[in-house]
Amino acid sequence: MIDISESVMQILLALIVVGPLIGAAAALLPAPPGLKGKSPEQAVLRHGVIVTGVVLIAAIVLALGFDHDHPSRMQATTDISWIPALDVRIHLGIDGISLPLLVLTALLTFLCALYSYFKMPAGPTPKAFVALLLVLESGTLATFAVLDLLLFFLAFETVLVPMYFLIARWGGAQRQAAAWKFILFTLLGSVVMLLGLLLIGIKAGTFDMVALATDNGRGLSTSVQVTAVLAIGIGLAVKTPMWPLHSWLPDAHTAAPTVGSVLLAGVMLKMGTYGFVRILLPITPDGFRTFAPYLAAFAVVGIIYGSLACLALAKKGAKGDLKRLIAYSSVGHMGFVLLGISTMDATGVNGALFANIAHGLITGLLFFIVGALKDRTGTTDLDTLAEESGAALYGKAPRLGGLLAFAAVASLGLPGLAGFWGEMLAMFGAFEPAAGLNRSAYLTFMTIAAFGTLLTAAYMLIVVRRVCMGATPRESPRLLDVQTYEFAAWTPLVALTVVAGLWPRALLGLTDPAVQQLLAGGTR
Repeated sequence: MIDISESVMQILLALIVVGPLIGAAAALLPAPPGLKGKSPEQAVLRHGVIVTGVVLIAAIVLALGFDHDHPSRMQATTDISWIPALDVRIHLGIDGISLPLLVLTALLTFLCALYSYFKMPAGPTPKAFVALLLVLESGTLATFAVLDLLLFFLAFETVLVPMYFLIARWGGAQRQAAAWKFILFTLLGSVVMLLGLLLIGIKAGTFDMVALATDNGRGLSTSVQVTAVLAIGIGLAVKTPMWPLHSWLPDAHTAAPTVGSVLLAGVMLKMGTYGFVRILLPITPDGFRTFAPYLAAFAVVGIIYGSLACLALAKKGAKGDLKRLIAYSSVGHMGFVLLGISTMDATGVNGALFANIAHGLITGLLFFIVGALKDRTGTTDLDTLAEESGAALYGKAPRLGGLLAFAAVASLGLPGLAGFWGEMLAMFGAFEPAAGLNRSAYLTFMTIAAFGTLLTAAYMLIVVRRVCMGATPRESPRLLDVQTYEFAAWTPLVALTVVAGLWPRALLGLTDPAVQQLLAGGTR
């Protein structure tokens, strides 16, 4: 770690949040300043790589300068009055909960920009594509950095418009319908969420998340907390997405371009679960305790439902789409995250936060690989990949086949890889939930979730067997194997999946002190 002054840390965090917005405005200029290329399109794509690269470097430096001995303390804080009449403040800061999500967002956006530089999705001008990508990054980063409820809502909503256009203008078949479904579901959920946030702010007399978390619900009556949790929870559950509010997700993933799917699964789904941890757990603990068993029940239904849907899609003759299968797998994986949060126990919440990061790394890698398969074969239909274009992928493109198998076994939770720890800790949390929660019910939830891990292993292994294994006829045409730019974009995800699996303390050492303090009475 390096010694960085608090003022420099403040500047770095402000740069991380605002930098992509400035970069988005610059991308729309006639020519991005200071860049050259064989064409204006190449120049603006290079601009996207540079801006996201600078943001990633700033995030890494911020992480290195973070005081790891006190991860429960808010650091790099900026607190400026913005709307005095409503006591709305530009309040930024990071702790051990938000820092990993901040770095994950910066990393995945940079990798998407790098991938797009070499493999730009078909669609309108790259200027608009790069600008939307940067606005999306800024909104996501701000969601994890702001400490004011109304600013959180604004950041939460900022990402909707760029993702809508990325799907609608650069997506595949049925992209318009999928984009409209995405925007309508998320906007309707957000309207309800805003009412809950306003209720908290008005009743407590402040929108400051740190002050509200420190108060730990003492200034809010139980009825206010219950109402707020219901309203805010619906909005967050749509974005997570929680069964049965998930139906927009498979269509959005299937239609989205590769980088859209990577960012949607890798970081946007985390905004919902982050809101549960940052807002509902510390600010409305009594209200959350009322709904926790129901949240756990919906979570385990999502785990089983997502796994059964994936099994149905993986079956021979089902004409299942591989992107759609991975999207349904996210419903199951995020079910484990919600189960961990619902325990209101440090072990379960730490597991949820770990599973968040693991899912971002692994599912981001899966969508990159499936996008590469589609580029090579022209399809993501599983039957076509298994029987015609992709049979015996180990023989046709061994590195690509090996990466697909690696991502699949990481997704099913193989010990030693990142996917294992989050799910295991979430189930451990369900084994011994917080006081006041029905342990018998949570033991039932834990058992159902454990069965879901078996179903996950089943459908992932079926995918690997069908797509990667089998005899390769001599006359069968070879597929283009992993290219240099793909290797550069995917290697960090592979490496971090292994590192997080072998050394979970690197992440849990950040989250655990912050979670302990958050559950005890907020973040200071």
